[in-house]
Amino acid sequence: MNFRHTLAASCALIPVALLSAPAFAQSTGSVDFDDEIVVTGARATDVAGIQSPDTSKAKSVLGQEVIARQNPGQTILDTINLVPGVSFTNNDAYGSSGGQLTIRGFSADRISLTFDGVPLNDSGNYAIYSNQQLDPELIEQVNVNLGTTDVDSPTAAATGSTVNYRTMVPTEEFGVNLSGSAGEFEFFRIFGMVNTGEFTPFGTRAFFAASTASNNNPFNNYGRVRKKQFNGRVWQPLGDNGDFISVAGHYNENRNNFFGSVPLRLDANRVVGSGPGNRFPLDNDEREYLINFPCTVSTASGPGAQLTNGCGTEFDRRYNPSNTGNIRGASKFTLTEGVVLTVDPSYQYVKANGGGTVNVRERLQNGLSGYIGGRPYFGMDLNGDGDLLDEVSMLAPSQTQTHRYGVIANLRWDIADNHTVRVGFTYDRARHRQTGEVGLLQFNGEPFDVFPVNDPQTDVTGAVLQKRDRLSYAILSQVSGEYRGEFLDGSLVTTLGIRAPFFKRDLNNYCFTTSDTGFVDCFGKDDPRNATYQAANPTVQGPQQRVLKYDEILPNVGLLYKISNQISVFGNYSKGLQVPGTDALYNAFFFPANTPSARPSPETTNNFDLGIRYRSSKVQAQVSTWYTRYQDRLASAFDEETQRTLYRNLGRVDKYGIDGSIAYQPIPELALYVFGSYLESEIKNDVQSGANAFLPTAGKREGGAPAYTFGGSARGTLGPVELGVTAKRTGGRYLYDTNLPLVFGGSQVYPAKTNAYWLVNLDARMSLEFLGLNDKTFFQVNVYNLFDALYVGNFNSSLSQGTSAPNAQIGAPRTISGTLTVGF
Repeated sequence: MNFRHTLAASCALIPVALLSAPAFAQSTGSVDFDDEIVVTGARATDVAGIQSPDTSKAKSVLGQEVIARQNPGQTILDTINLVPGVSFTNNDAYGSSGGQLTIRGFSADRISLTFDGVPLNDSGNYAIYSNQQLDPELIEQVNVNLGTTDVDSPTAAATGSTVNYRTMVPTEEFGVNLSGSAGEFEFFRIFGMVNTGEFTPFGTRAFFAASTASNNNPFNNYGRVRKKQFNGRVWQPLGDNGDFISVAGHYNENRNNFFGSVPLRLDANRVVGSGPGNRFPLDNDEREYLINFPCTVSTASGPGAQLTNGCGTEFDRRYNPSNTGNIRGASKFTLTEGVVLTVDPSYQYVKANGGGTVNVRERLQNGLSGYIGGRPYFGMDLNGDGDLLDEVSMLAPSQTQTHRYGVIANLRWDIADNHTVRVGFTYDRARHRQTGEVGLLQFNGEPFDVFPVNDPQTDVTGAVLQKRDRLSYAILSQVSGEYRGEFLDGSLVTTLGIRAPFFKRDLNNYCFTTSDTGFVDCFGKDDPRNATYQAANPTVQGPQQRVLKYDEILPNVGLLYKISNQISVFGNYSKGLQVPGTDALYNAFFFPANTPSARPSPETTNNFDLGIRYRSSKVQAQVSTWYTRYQDRLASAFDEETQRTLYRNLGRVDKYGIDGSIAYQPIPELALYVFGSYLESEIKNDVQSGANAFLPTAGKREGGAPAYTFGGSARGTLGPVELGVTAKRTGGRYLYDTNLPLVFGGSQVYPAKTNAYWLVNLDARMSLEFLGLNDKTFFQVNVYNLFDALYVGNFNSSLSQGTSAPNAQIGAPRTISGTLTVGF
């Protein structure tokens, strides 16, 4: 195996190669538009799987060469940790248990994630689920727009950045790829893919792939992660000018428990665990803890009030199951010379839940059965002891089912050799059904079905008991346009874009909203008990429909100036928008529909980038500075008008920083790469927390994001062996926007921010060609967190300290795995 291919398989390698048509954008229309930039403009450089496209945007692209070097089955969001400005904390080393993403300090619900242009953020709260992503072997590339989005993006959430990854195209030749992986914590994974090659006279080709993976959780005596995935794509070329039609399908099932999330406090008189009376570990020896498993749930022992014994109710026994799938179409048609139409339709399905158990009551509450005050009241004997005095544990997660349809269409017209325009239309419609049925537990505390919606429990009236009951339609209709022009013999490239999204939120709440933080009492849609409850609680907002609309004009302007063949400078301005999520809007149902508190405003950002690139055969470097003015930040805060704490706009936050990377290949056998970023954020105002009280947030940094990250990697080759190491240091993160430590009873139990930490990963690959096998057969070893660093992973920052410590994920421990891959 020559060094060019060896180097191309790494995450830090720097030789230059020419690419005729790199697809570093989201939809087919954006790919087509950006390909024209490459073909008619400057050459693109491949940094052994790392690209810094020569555009006006601050953008980084990682190819399959980089992705293949990560842990087997690893989530793509962990891979982009190599991009300056990106910070991802993984809940486990194999990527199947979730994690937390920030880019330039923006949280995941403010980052748009797309898959072949299809939006993956939750249509209700814009959350990103990192453990439900495409198998890494099938990802052609992932690109990160650090502060902007493409003009046709179907997103309601991108006040921050965008991440898009694209599926590989089936090969023209027949081929099979099989791999088996095993590792610590009883990890086992099998992946297989068949490329059909061209199998019709018309050049049709396809691939089909499947994988299964499982591992134990690394921290306690309970829980196993199970994941299986199926993928396929059919590709039909149309002529010889790059036109095509493609249909792809994806299905993913996850069955995993929560684990490793413990109170972020260090009290000496507590022990490590996930309960409210526990704490975070002080060292690696404390990282593993026990829960109440195995156990047996309490049973009826005669008349009288009987309580549950807690079996099956621990946090670590909560399931987080998901069934997700999509069908993705893509097409490109050249209508006439210089006029190209692209159309990308899609459909997505989600069935998922998360949450724990609830102690249900047999008796009535104020003469009513139903879900009242956070508990189900059945009005019936559940354990067969002849009375209605008992409490029984039942499964009670928050269920979500989504059907989502979308299409992105673009029409490109080459007006002249150096002038191109495109117009686009984007449509996205998500039917988002959120319920909260309860289900039965077995004697060992395990649920009979992790999806209670499949067989929901009913009360004495025959009605389904659930803690929430709402139906939402999140609808986007968007028109967009973009112009690209070259001037000064191609040295100056300008892009002028605009997108005009029109959002509609059709919200139907079938419950009574009892608080401004979203608590509800539920009896069922059109249930006769609703009238009884309303009469007894006349001031509570009852079941109702609300329709809200948001629209905005979002410009996107870029300049690229090529000083020489090696040096270019770039600048970009864009405006971002995030429409309030449905969770925030349902919380606002507490207030009458005609009041300002019921209609929170959208968040907006004004984003500016300015940078310089240098590229040669041995050195590639990029540095960019950026500034973002963030308006109407949404969070929970006190509202003076209503004298209550609610989800509202907090005003202005300024963010600015610098990102950079340098790649250097001094000799063919060695390649080096370094990257880093630094950011500042400043909240402009104190936030009101009571009628005459304010939180000291003015001039403070936002919580949850590191002020700096930096790292590097090195790779070398000697004969059939390739060895690479990547190290990244992540700075401390404030717990709260007040930047104050965690204090209880006058004693500090945790500092104001988490500790900084190093995460070092090692990979080694041995080609098996010396055994007479082909160059697609090799053995790879990965070591995640080589030095077994103890660090704080995922946690949710907030405005200020509450009545309890926040929970934080223990960072994934050192994990060793090996993979044998065979291809033919």
